[in-house]
Order: sequence, then structure tokens, then C-alpha cells
Amino acid sequence: MTARRNDDPADELPSLAGVPADKFKPLTARGERTRAALVTAARTVFERDGFADSRLTDITAEAACSIGTFYTYFQSKEEILDAVFAQAHEDMLHPGFPHVASDDDPVAVLEAANRAYFEAYKRNARLRLVLEQVTGNSREFRERRRQRSLAFAERNARQIRRLQERGLADTDLDAMQAARALSGMVSRMAYQAFALGDDADMDELVFTATRLWANAIGLLPNTAVTRGQG
Repeated sequence: MTARRNDDPADELPSLAGVPADKFKPLTARGERTRAALVTAARTVFERDGFADSRLTDITAEAACSIGTFYTYFQSKEEILDAVFAQAHEDMLHPGFPHVASDDDPVAVLEAANRAYFEAYKRNARLRLVLEQVTGNSREFRERRRQRSLAFAERNARQIRRLQERGLADTDLDAMQAARALSGMVSRMAYQAFALGDDADMDELVFTATRLWANAIGLLPNTAVTRGQG
């Protein structure tokens, strides 16, 4: 619901294997490009073949590099998958949206955030299917998914608290519990629409999610939520 903050929990996630985050950090611009190419290639392979059926040789072939080069930057297929997920998570948590002033109608702020989230989810929809595959079989990936979901909920809880402090939202609500519930609702709407391929109009998704959010927290808008805004 808000623009990026430096204290977002997503900025503090540990590495999947418990290895210091800078151990495999490229030291040169060329190294950065090589690592980025490997992550891009891995995403292509994982989205095409799924995690279980993909091989490191598929990734290195896609990236036009050697297995030895791969191990310069990553320890395993699981670790590069986590790097792919981290990149997608950043896109979805901080997708960017047209500037809306903080003193504008809070519903307009919410609507802009929902639209940006849905558009980011659509960009990452095929990868979300891979996420479903691996979290069912890996405790580590389940924990990573929990942490990343928590980042969304904590961000949204901060916004709900601000609205409560301004007298614009129901103060009886626990902000964190409300944020968990509403974040889960919007995420599921996006999953149905873009990962599973339900026929969904973007404007209708944004309108419905925004109206449900506003109604759920008792948000008092300065202007009505209308279909097709933005």
C-alpha cells in the first residue's frame, strides 16, 4: 500500500543456505553481468520446465556459460532459484505506481497500490506456479515464503495503523491481523486470475480488491471507488 521504506523486512532476509550474503557477491561489473545472466537464464528454465525437471546444465546452456562459472556465484539449483524468487519478490513488493500524494484520498492511494501489485503479479505469474511446486516439498522454501509474505503484511499493517491514527479506519481492528487477511485475499485473487488463468479484467480486479479492502477496515474515502480508474 505504500512506497518502499528502508526498514522493510524484505531488505533483511537471510540467504537460503545460511551463507553470508556477500560471499558470492561479484566484485566486478563483469561479474555482476554474469550473475544477472545466470539468474535470468534460471528463471527462463524454471518457468519452462518447472523446478524438478530442470538441470544446472539447462541453466548454464541458457546463460551460455560453464558449470564452473555457475559455481562461482551459486552453490546449488536451490540457491539460484531463491535468487530468482528474491528478484520477483522485490518487483512485487516495490512495483512502483503513479505518484499519489500522502494527503490525497486514501482510497486512491490504495487503488494505485492494488493496481501496481496486480500488474507485478501478472509479470511474475508463471514463476508463482514454480513457487507452489517447491514450497510443498521444501521446509526451507516454505520458511522463505512465510518471511516474504510477512514483508507484505507488515508493510500493509503500517499503513492501516497510519489510517487508524488519522481516524480514517476502524480502530478496533488489529492492524497486523487485518493486513494478513487482506494481503492473503488480494494475493489469492491475483493467483486465480494470472497463475491459474481465470478470465479476469484488470479494472474489475482493482475495483473489487480496493472496495473490499476499504470496506473491511472501515476506510472513509474522500471520493467514491469507481470502476476503471487509473
